Amino acid sequence: MADYFWVSLSALWLGILTSVSPCPLATNIAAISFIGRRVESPREVLLCGTLYTVGRTITYVILGALLAYSLLSTPYVSHVLQKYMNKILGPILILVGMFLLDLIRVSWSGAEIGSHLEHRARKMGLWGAGLLGIGFALSFCPVSAALFFGSLLPLAVQSNSPVFLPLLYGVGTALPVVVFAIVISVSAHSLGKAFASVTLVERWARRITGIVFIGVGIYFTVVYIFGFSF
Repeated sequence: MADYFWVSLSALWLGILTSVSPCPLATNIAAISFIGRRVESPREVLLCGTLYTVGRTITYVILGALLAYSLLSTPYVSHVLQKYMNKILGPILILVGMFLLDLIRVSWSGAEIGSHLEHRARKMGLWGAGLLGIGFALSFCPVSAALFFGSLLPLAVQSNSPVFLPLLYGVGTALPVVVFAIVISVSAHSLGKAFASVTLVERWARRITGIVFIGVGIYFTVVYIFGFSF
């Protein structure tokens, strides 16, 4: 039970880290501007934030469940994963950790995608927040793809939780956006300070998480691939 608690917390943390990482930040700024533009109505800000969260969460649940169930339901693949998952996980964690520490960089810009989706969402009115959530969830970039496919999906398969963990991940990706939208509705003056604080926290959180991932990945590699025991 305690192990599943930490696994669930890890899924939520991966979602939050995805949302505040530099790569997806451009699309999230578009979402914040869309939700926060209704500053005259805190109730509508909350409703938009809820719809955005639901859109992102449903998308990750469907995508994660389809991928995890397909892997678990195929007898051969399921057997291979159960037998070799710990061996596969080591190099994957090291690779994801290197992405988080910027040791591996891939050029990507989500600004155009964010701008296009926001324009479409504005035409839909209040319900456009849900469209933004779905669209931004599918707008994978190197860091978000590494965290979702390289960390969350193996975690969901290994824990046999193809629905709940992607759900927590989706909520985590939407939380910072909702918080910033509420900050806008309460006090626009506080937004700059809030952004500065999150940028600083994100930088250190990403580095610490990257170091932990690499450390755990090296441990898994040494123990399960090379057979060393401690």
